[in-house]
Amino acid sequence: MSSIPSSTQVLVVGGGPAGSYAATVLAREGFSVALLESARFPRYHIGESMLPSARMFLRFIDADDIINNYGFARKPGAAFKFSSSKCEGYTDFTRKNKDDYTWNVLRSEFDDILFKHAAKSGASVFDGTKVKEIHFSEEFATRPVAASWQDDQGNEGKIQFDYLIDASGRNGIMSTKYLKNRRYNKSLHNIACWGYWENTGMYRPGTERENAVWVEALHDESGWAWFIPLHDGSVSVGVVQDQEVNNRKKKFVAESAEGQINTLQKHYLRELERAPGVQKFIENAKLRGINTPEGVKSASDFSYSASSYAGDHFRLVGDAAAFIDPYFSSGVHLALVGGLSAAITVSASIRGSVTEDVAVRWHDTKIATSYTSFLMVVLSAYHQIRNQNKPVLSDIDEDNFDRAFDFLRPVIQGRADVDKAVTEDEINKTVEFCSGIFGPTDEAIHKDVAARLDPSISAPGEILSIEIINALTDPDDKEGRLVAHKLNARKVVGPILGFGSQVMHGFRAVLERGCLQLQPVQG
Repeated sequence: MSSIPSSTQVLVVGGGPAGSYAATVLAREGFSVALLESARFPRYHIGESMLPSARMFLRFIDADDIINNYGFARKPGAAFKFSSSKCEGYTDFTRKNKDDYTWNVLRSEFDDILFKHAAKSGASVFDGTKVKEIHFSEEFATRPVAASWQDDQGNEGKIQFDYLIDASGRNGIMSTKYLKNRRYNKSLHNIACWGYWENTGMYRPGTERENAVWVEALHDESGWAWFIPLHDGSVSVGVVQDQEVNNRKKKFVAESAEGQINTLQKHYLRELERAPGVQKFIENAKLRGINTPEGVKSASDFSYSASSYAGDHFRLVGDAAAFIDPYFSSGVHLALVGGLSAAITVSASIRGSVTEDVAVRWHDTKIATSYTSFLMVVLSAYHQIRNQNKPVLSDIDEDNFDRAFDFLRPVIQGRADVDKAVTEDEINKTVEFCSGIFGPTDEAIHKDVAARLDPSISAPGEILSIEIINALTDPDDKEGRLVAHKLNARKVVGPILGFGSQVMHGFRAVLERGCLQLQPVQG
């Protein structure tokens, strides 16, 4: 379109996977949708590795064949090496079905495809256009009703809307500027350094695991490294470490390096030496852009969430809502979960199948449960990385982590949110297993301390904050507090099955094109 409309039913801010997906779904429902993206596509973005769940989401908008036929590198699974003394664990995407592979993608190309697909689906899309300010209703102070924008040609304007979907990425305009409700995870304040390599080796050539992603804990327990093959012949290789550790090591390197470029590059190469598996893959390879500013990139990798993900006529999705350390490649999965949830609840509200209050609570719960499920797994992995000689994710006499990944697989592959075949019991096992790492208890202990716990802790419903749990328990009752945190963690999973079968607040989603909505569930 040549000009941005002055009004629309739904305004989507941000054209990444979350925003483009939500815009596509709603446009296909017949609603008027405007999508504004500040950058010009194609634009660079880190986060190349996908989960199999992406294919299920893409099929819903008739985009799976488009992505599958594009030529992205196929990803049959991922190998995770937590300790140099043990074999790697492997999560096999194609074990049950050879077509359950996913891809490693260049995000500049993948995101551009989804952005253009939104336009083909009927959304009015505009890149190079930044939302500068959100305006709120005079009658309903917390309801956004318009946005001021400016494009990269200097043009300015204002667009009115009925509903807002904030997919503005880490900038998170609603969360950071207006709601001010973003909270950072103190244990995941990480820094990532990465570059792209050519002529590398690969994982398990000549087998069904050929070219799988490789993730390896650094042998000094300071972080982990990734190795992600891409379709353009390069391999994304990165290191993630705690911010304080990263800064301390980089300062040490700076004393012997000349200039900022050499400091970052030398630090990056030095830390990769702590990942012998990665080193073997790149021993005869070449770093693209070596000794140039483009050779090695660095960015903060802080994990965060919001105290709420929805409000009166607005939804937060993707990185605008929450971000988790990329250890299990959950970024795009969570973006698509958020995009679909936002589309379902906005559609339901417009059509009047539920009140806006119900739609808000449904989306808020959906995002919270999906985010926290992955957070539990990531935290458990970090606990293992930082304690490599302890049997955290394996029994003492096991020589690999396959047993652990039998539990983790549903969450790692992202199926918990889309695949009806994954049962609530499997999800419970995943989170129970992960939470047990931090607080090993059993049912006998639960019964013993139940009488002295506040009833709200074990009651189904709202997930309580750590602060509330601590306020409701006696600090001298360590066993009681341990049980309280574990019972509260169980609420995270609930029945988080596929969108079409998941019941929250008495409603489930109707995933049928033309009547996308929420419907009440009797009993």
